[in-house]
Amino acid sequence: MTVVGPFGLSVRDQALEADVQAGLAAVEEGLLEATKSEVPFITEAAQHLVRAGGKRFRPLLVTLAAQFGDPYAPGVVPSAVVVELTHLATLYHDDVMDEADVRRGVPSANSRWGNSVAVLTGDFLFARASHILADLGPEAVRIQAEAFERLVTGQILETAGPRDGRDPIDHYMDVLSGKTGSLIAVAGRFGAMMSGADETVVDVLTQYGERLGVAFQLADDVLDIASDTRESGKTPGTDLREGIPTMPVLRLRERVERLGLAEDIALSDLLASDLSDDARHAEALARLRVHPALDQARRDTVRYAEDARATLAPLPECDAKAALVELCDAVVHRAG
Repeated sequence: MTVVGPFGLSVRDQALEADVQAGLAAVEEGLLEATKSEVPFITEAAQHLVRAGGKRFRPLLVTLAAQFGDPYAPGVVPSAVVVELTHLATLYHDDVMDEADVRRGVPSANSRWGNSVAVLTGDFLFARASHILADLGPEAVRIQAEAFERLVTGQILETAGPRDGRDPIDHYMDVLSGKTGSLIAVAGRFGAMMSGADETVVDVLTQYGERLGVAFQLADDVLDIASDTRESGKTPGTDLREGIPTMPVLRLRERVERLGLAEDIALSDLLASDLSDDARHAEALARLRVHPALDQARRDTVRYAEDARATLAPLPECDAKAALVELCDAVVHRAG
């Protein structure tokens, strides 16, 4: 059993390990090439997060999905580069919206160069992704465009909040399906599609990616509360400080509605207050870390990871399928 990639997936088969390692290395080269510009400053800004590393979760999924067809097909690596460039672009924009100071263990682009440069760099990455995508054919362009629309819609829904009468948790799951699940679904779809896999396999891996993407984001919600900066690569409690209700907070509010316990109400009131004060923020983080709502959010992560695992049932038994199952376990492990 060998661990491959920053995400830490365990691969049992040497041939599969070699394919995955080679694929991820090729993607890394593609990312560096795609982020070069004739203007040195643009290259520096565009490569800022590429060189900071990251889990490369989406390229890993593309590489594994391609094992169900021809993993060496010419469109596999470029499609993985497209998905990762799109993801990186959203991080530049997210950090501006969140006023984040740290990303992947390094200063965020907005804290280093300002919001305008960060937004424009994200736009530059979108443009480069589109340029590569154009060579992959009109179907790939359509798939990416639909996913990007869903991604932006999810982000807008998160900003707008649930409409009157809508269950906040149901609303939040729609947000996660859009802003995270959609692009990870594309990773599974592109890997299978570009490798020439059967349409049934393409559909399975698309559904798997969507469900795993939701589990992945739920794990991130838990990490934002439970981890330190070294584990998550960003400042803990960023969403709390910005007043963004992630799953642990939503589970706390649900518990308040259901049980009405004084200590839950007090914590909920604290979370709803101005957490720009470092002391109040630290108190809120510490209290939420030991609250049952965080454990419920962990159980939500497990449930969606199990759904993703169940989606794989129609696929033939092989080392690639075993690795995809392992990926579900890795996502759960991240949430503790």
